[in-house]
Order: sequence, then C-alpha cells, then structure tokens
Amino acid sequence: MATNRFFPYILVSLCSLSLLSADVFVSIDCGATASYTDELGVVWTGDSSYVSSGESRSVPSSNSFSPVMDTMRVFTTRKKSCYNINTDVAKGRVLVRAHFFYGNYDGKDSPPSFDLSFDGNHWATVVTSSTDNFYYEVIYVTKKDSISICVAQTTIGQFPFISAIAVRSLELSSYDNIDYNHPLYMSRRVAFGANTTIRWPEDPYDRYWSPNVYENDTIRVPNSAPLGESIFLEDRPPPAALKNAITAITPSSSIDLYMRFPFTQAPVYVNWYFSEVRLLQRNEIRAFRVFKDNLPYSPTILPPYGNCTQFSVSNLLASSNNTFSIVPTNFSTLPPLINAMEVFYIGDALTDGTNTKDVKGLASLQTAFSVLKSWSGDPCLPSPFSWDWIVCNTNLVPRVTTLSLVGYGLSGSLPDFSSMDALRKIDLSNNSLRGPIPEFFGTLPNLEILNLANNMFTGAIPRSLSRKSGLIITVDGNPGLCTTCSSSSPTAFSTSSAERKQKNVLETLFSVIISSIIILKSWERV
Repeated sequence: MATNRFFPYILVSLCSLSLLSADVFVSIDCGATASYTDELGVVWTGDSSYVSSGESRSVPSSNSFSPVMDTMRVFTTRKKSCYNINTDVAKGRVLVRAHFFYGNYDGKDSPPSFDLSFDGNHWATVVTSSTDNFYYEVIYVTKKDSISICVAQTTIGQFPFISAIAVRSLELSSYDNIDYNHPLYMSRRVAFGANTTIRWPEDPYDRYWSPNVYENDTIRVPNSAPLGESIFLEDRPPPAALKNAITAITPSSSIDLYMRFPFTQAPVYVNWYFSEVRLLQRNEIRAFRVFKDNLPYSPTILPPYGNCTQFSVSNLLASSNNTFSIVPTNFSTLPPLINAMEVFYIGDALTDGTNTKDVKGLASLQTAFSVLKSWSGDPCLPSPFSWDWIVCNTNLVPRVTTLSLVGYGLSGSLPDFSSMDALRKIDLSNNSLRGPIPEFFGTLPNLEILNLANNMFTGAIPRSLSRKSGLIITVDGNPGLCTTCSSSSPTAFSTSSAERKQKNVLETLFSVIISSIIILKSWERV
C-alpha cells in the first residue's frame, strides 16, 4: 500500500533488491521514418504506428545537435493531436518524457508555445526557444493499458510540435511515498559531483541525472566505496549517481541546496541521497541534518560507507522563498556531504477520463468510419481540448452531449452508439449515410435535436422517434425517406422544401374548397 502522501517525511536506509527488467522501454523519434540505435544503445523508432495526424518536418542540419532532434512532427489542422502508446500494463508506474526542439525548422524564428497533456491530464505549457532543447518528465501510475501524449494549440498561428517521446517502466514500489492517484512532475534531478549527465545504461530506467555546478562553496569528491550493482534504495537511484559527492569546504560549513522551485507554492516530493565517500578513522565522524528556512528539518544523518541513506520529504508546501541547507552537527569532525537529489512537484489527482459509455460509442463510430480514426487520446479531456466533432459537459467524469459530424464524408450505415445516453444533440447532416434510420435514436433519453438532413436514408421514421415528445428531427434531403409513413405524434419534423410547398398548395386548395362550399350554402338559403 502506498504511504499516505501527507506523511511529512521518512528516512530509509539502503536495502539489497534485485533489479527487475523494465516492462516498457519505448523510444519514439517523432517525424522519423526509420529505426536506429543511438550512441548509448537506445533503439529509436519512427512514429508512424503511434500517431495518425500531423506532418513530418526536419531541423536544418546547422541547428541540430542530436540525431533524435533532427526531425519533429508538427500539427496544423486540429486543436488537439495525440500519440497513443500501448503498454499492455493496466496498472504500472511509468516515467514519460517528451522532448521539444524548435531549431527554427520553419525559417520564421518564431518558437511556439502550446499545451502538453497525458491521459487526459494537463501536464505543462510548453514554451520553446530557437536554440534550446526542452524536455518534460512525469512519473505516475497508469489506469489503462495505453498511454496518450497530446499537444494542443493555444495561440492562433503557433503550431504545436513534438520531437521525441520516451516511456520507461518503473517498479510499482518506487516513488511510493505518493499515493497512486497523483503524478510527480520532475523539477530537478542531480548527481552531485558528476562530470556528465548520467542516464541509460548506467540508470536502467533511463532517468536523466544532471551534473551540478557549484562554484565556490563546495568541493567535489569521488566515492571510493564499492557500490554494488544490486544495491538499490526505495526509489532506486543508480550506483553511478552515488559514485561522487560534494562536501562543504570546512567541517563547520554548510551546503546550500538551490532547489529552484519554479512556482509560487506547490506540494513537492524531494529525495536526498547520502553515501559516505571513504572509510572513516575511529576519531572521525560525519554527521549533519537537513535544515529548512534555517530550522532543523531532518533527524541526524550519518551516511554509511558502501551503502546509502535516502531522506524523503513528501507533500511539503514549498515555494521559491524557501531555503534548504545541509548543516553539520556540533559533534561532527568532517564537513557535510550530498551525493544526489530529486525534486518533484506533486500534481492534482489523475482523471479517470471520459465516461466509458461515451468512449465505447465513439470507438464504434471510429471503427465504422475510417475518417474518424485519426482522433486519439481522451475524447473530452483536458478541457477545453475535446475532439473537434464532439462537445462535452464539465462533469468530473465528463459526458459527451453533442455529436457534430456535419460534412465529414461519412458513407454507409450507422453503427450502434446507443451507449452515449447523455447526448442532447446529434448532427449528421451533409454526408452519404444509407439504410434505415436506426431505432436506437429513440432510446436516447436526453436527445433533443436530431439532424439527418442531406443523406441517403431510406424507409420510414422509426416509431421510437415519432413517439418521442419534444424531439426536433430534420430529415430533408433524404429522397428515399418516407416522412408520412410514421404514426402521428407530438414530435416536430422538419421536411424538405418540396414537401413543404406541396403541403402549402394542398392546404390552400382545401381552404378554397371549404370557402366555396360555405358560399354555396349561403346562396341556397337566400
């Protein structure tokens, strides 16, 4: 069971655990057409099997700094576009990373901004630049057996794009101090004392551990301890991230930790990792505490040699005004140290997504009509980026209330999407739909407007519709449809102009005949 996210902190000593192989290790080079292996041994694949919209674009060779960033996929025709990645793991903890490199691919020197989401949850507002590579990382427990990563246009004329996507399985027990229903958005991950970024294969989960740059107030020291490959902490930092450390300059000095919280105030989750760098003599002791805002915040920490201590803080309300430092105790003879650190901010509760009844109904429409298959991701979420041809309400679990497929080139018979029982309006006009009007329309309890104009429906209006009070049906432009074959009812029908003209002529003629009869009767009395 996950630890309560409101527990203030825990202190965990290193334990030996066997490394479990990752279930999912997907690397997508967006816009690329062929697979290749990079210099680290990571296999990157093209994106054609993950996305059905957008255009492949290339970054000018003079701007590119990595083969993975050479291409991108740009989306210009709809408000939300998504990648769909099957995991076959209905409940697993994953790390998802999305990369963005504008590189002035369009020659306009106008880097766009847009929204990024996953599984219907808002992730970030992406703000790109002409020269820098940006990436965003989230860790969470999936609720379905697939992952959707979507970008959405937020400014007219600024087209969203994506350069690369990585999905990595984590152990379900890792990062377990946060309950399963909340995501962790990575703010910073540091391997203190490292010379270069540590990632795959040194980290089997391919996390990025960046080297830290402390200029004048710390000393970089190597870790001489034999850190075994089978030794992992609860959140499983790689031994490579612990092989170096930084220490304060003197035994009485402190290390200021620049947390760089990029927000006014938010709940955060922080891991600090401490491993003694050398075998201490009998008269030596290294002991310190973590301070927050100049006050003690942790128990006394004595880092073990050949092992590691993880100090974790969960659900701390933090801001850019908070200060953190590592302060030696009065009895410490050696300066404090730190090997690695992870900083996350805790997201809002994960959504369950659009109501499953509506997801089922929309899937039946996408199966029947290939033109609709390119829409993926959650149909309604995040608001306001629903699919272009539906309207959703604002329920916690949203429902589809309008289905609008006017002029989408639909041809053939309609599938049964009666599970979409929250529909109030259906507009299927100006298509080439054939066959009888489905009976299930009459079973939709909330349906108020049904527009079937300018199709090729045949037969009669179903009795279930003709008896539905208050329903407005428009059926003009269906030459094979008999609008007078249904039983009378309070349903309002909108018929074709020819039928309306014929009806008006008959009504006028009937009025003339009645008037003539009345006049003749009057003359007979005279």
